[in-house]
Amino acid sequence: MDGICQLNTWEGYVDWRNKPALRGRHGGMLAACFVLAVEVLENLAYLANASNLVLYLSKFMHFSPSSSANIVTNFMGTAFLLALFGGFLADAFFTTYRIYVISAAIEFMGLLLLTVQAHTRSLKPPTCVLEDGIASCREDEGGKAVMLFAGLYIVALGVGGIKGSLAPHGAEQYDETTQLGRKQRSAFFNYYVFCLSCGALIAVTFVVWIEDNKGWQWGFGISTATILLSIPIFLLGSPFYRNKIPTGSPLTTIFKVLTAAIFNTCKSKNSSNAVTEVHSSPTCSNESRDEGNSNVKEKVPSQKPTEDIKFLNRALRNNPAYPIVQCTVKEVEEVKIVVKIFPIFMSTIMLNCCLAQLSTFSVQQAATMNTKLGSLKVPPASLPVFPVIFILILAPVYNHVIIPFARKVTKTEMGITHLQRIGTGLILSIVAMAVAALVEIKRKRVAVNSGLVNSSEPLPITFLWVALQYLFLGSADLFTLAGMMEFFFTDAPLSMRSLATSLSWASLAMGYYFSTVLVSIVNNITSTYRHTPWLFGSNLNHYHLERFYWLMCILGGLNFLHFLFWAARYKYSSTGP
Repeated sequence: MDGICQLNTWEGYVDWRNKPALRGRHGGMLAACFVLAVEVLENLAYLANASNLVLYLSKFMHFSPSSSANIVTNFMGTAFLLALFGGFLADAFFTTYRIYVISAAIEFMGLLLLTVQAHTRSLKPPTCVLEDGIASCREDEGGKAVMLFAGLYIVALGVGGIKGSLAPHGAEQYDETTQLGRKQRSAFFNYYVFCLSCGALIAVTFVVWIEDNKGWQWGFGISTATILLSIPIFLLGSPFYRNKIPTGSPLTTIFKVLTAAIFNTCKSKNSSNAVTEVHSSPTCSNESRDEGNSNVKEKVPSQKPTEDIKFLNRALRNNPAYPIVQCTVKEVEEVKIVVKIFPIFMSTIMLNCCLAQLSTFSVQQAATMNTKLGSLKVPPASLPVFPVIFILILAPVYNHVIIPFARKVTKTEMGITHLQRIGTGLILSIVAMAVAALVEIKRKRVAVNSGLVNSSEPLPITFLWVALQYLFLGSADLFTLAGMMEFFFTDAPLSMRSLATSLSWASLAMGYYFSTVLVSIVNNITSTYRHTPWLFGSNLNHYHLERFYWLMCILGGLNFLHFLFWAARYKYSSTGP
């Protein structure tokens, strides 16, 4: 009887009531569809404000363009970095199901706070006053600034938890022990980016138009209502979800193996004390991951350690001085996977530093240009509509045309590997920065020729020129984000999958932070050799933004060489050929 029950349940998974998840009832495409629908709403709520926030801070809160850009990059960076915290909690203590519900509630409270501030005149700084023909503005400060930043970072905490749990929750619904399940999971990551773009499309068109024409209180209000609506929609899928049972802190395993390796190295000062024996125990002999009726073995070998990263093999010892750091081969091999993934993760940070420009300087560039399309005036923050539309077209084409064709040509299950996708995104980001530099040169030339360098009037050049860099960066985002999420999820050990998938968002966070640091470094260095830094002041026409973009292009090229070095040596550990 126990054998029959085992055949009908998903081992290691429970339903929303903490009862064993049943085959045929829990998991699969239907469960993942609820996740995809929620992603549309979640990203709409987040991006509706993030894409236009730089203009809200400069026009209504009276921060300078460079300060506004730094506030936005810090806010978005913090939100994405907190995805690691959400992923960690999902792996260690809670399920991805619970983390999403809690995080959505937190984001709702933060957005509610921002809505109240945007709606109440007394909670915002006073309007600018004209003095001798020059506008004098007081920057947001005191309790008003505290309210602004409290709202922003409560939202960041909620967004982080959602980003760290929602994608892994959807990917967990598929049976990776079958080729069909793995192909469906790969398609899920593509459509996750597709749904993310659907939410972005509504955010950067409809909601941004509302913010610019009806008031920011309406924009924040729509985001607040949207994230609130996502919670019951997510809960509707509860009867169909299968939730991975948390297995304890993955960081404990990592720290234990590293500590044991360092300690044993220090103990083994001569060859007679060298660690040559492998610890063996019932927990590490031929361990298998038996999901239901499958015979699929655990990804990592459990008999002998591999020859990769030999230093970590020193964590294995028959009679350790401290039993608390006694490690199995399985634990050592899992940590090796994490260590091998890390250089790939690091090489994606520069790409996301380029993507950070979408929310900062690129928006400010467009704001100085003619944003009319016929009789329609397009808000500068709606510029991301171009890469978003391109992603909405390319994602289905990629999934239903490019991948099947690549599978036939290469005769492999993946067709195009994860690292090939990431590499393509890195190249596109370099091209995007080169295009951005050329467009900025053209924009400034028009400003000089028109005599509008010191004017706030729109320049006689269409904002569609800036759309070119958005197009390349959007394409880079599609290739890299979906590739990163699938790569980190499939190659990571089972006990660390939510945390590993969160590395995709942590890469974005570090890209945003690096953008802020880079702006500061560039300003500090250039102010030493010039009277004014490259990126300083309230007039973008006085900036040397084109030089900054060329610098980004050079750094991107060097980073691509770094990526190639590690990618050429990487061996996939994921299931399937």
